[in-house]
Amino acid sequence: MFLTKSDVMSDMSTLLSQIPAVRHGFGSKEALLPESLQPYSATLPEKKQVHGVRIVDVMQPQQACGEADGFYTEQPGILLTVFTADCLPIVFSHRQGKAVAVVHAGWRGLLNGIIEQMAARINQQSNTQDWVASIGPAIGACCYEVSEELVIEFRRGLDLPPTLISPSYRHLDLPAIAFAKLTQAGFSAVDFAGSCTLCTQNPRHELSAPKFKYTSFRRNSLQRARDPQIPGISGRNQQSGILILPA
Repeated sequence: MFLTKSDVMSDMSTLLSQIPAVRHGFGSKEALLPESLQPYSATLPEKKQVHGVRIVDVMQPQQACGEADGFYTEQPGILLTVFTADCLPIVFSHRQGKAVAVVHAGWRGLLNGIIEQMAARINQQSNTQDWVASIGPAIGACCYEVSEELVIEFRRGLDLPPTLISPSYRHLDLPAIAFAKLTQAGFSAVDFAGSCTLCTQNPRHELSAPKFKYTSFRRNSLQRARDPQIPGISGRNQQSGILILPA
């Protein structure tokens, strides 16, 4: 079963929530690391995300992973997360919770094959048909305006319908591209959790909560262009992740 954006309105994955052996979550401005994952934060691997396609097997808590944008483990109790602002966090699990994984996928990662690299890692010991995936909050086609040259590069580099890649002039639909790639890679089901990181308002804003629900690199850049005093987002990226629960 494949779900559309309209089927999942919260920041939890319907698919992942049905797997008792794992715990997952998607960050927001109010909880950069979801509260349900915070008790496991001490196990987080050390990493530097570089918009690449390298996948690391995480074998122990606090493992030094170097430069990497995808993480895989079969070890219970180790929290895997990725930092994102407008890029895609994609969270994966075996249907029985035997293994889990995450990737950070911006436009470079999608174009260069981070999803295919993760699928290849999974297929070394399992099969993507036995796995599900959830695409977390990221910038949507509504707001992701890019150069015409980048749209052309995507259309030339990916075997996908041109209108799926760019549903309107100079706009890229990264979540739709990821969904199509996950489908092509053979994952048994995929859903969406969350919404556009740039324009989504926080429904609790009138209760003194942040105006916007998510951290957005692009929104911050636009604000800083108008007011250089606005701070950057370093250290304020949301984290999304998953772990196999300890026995």
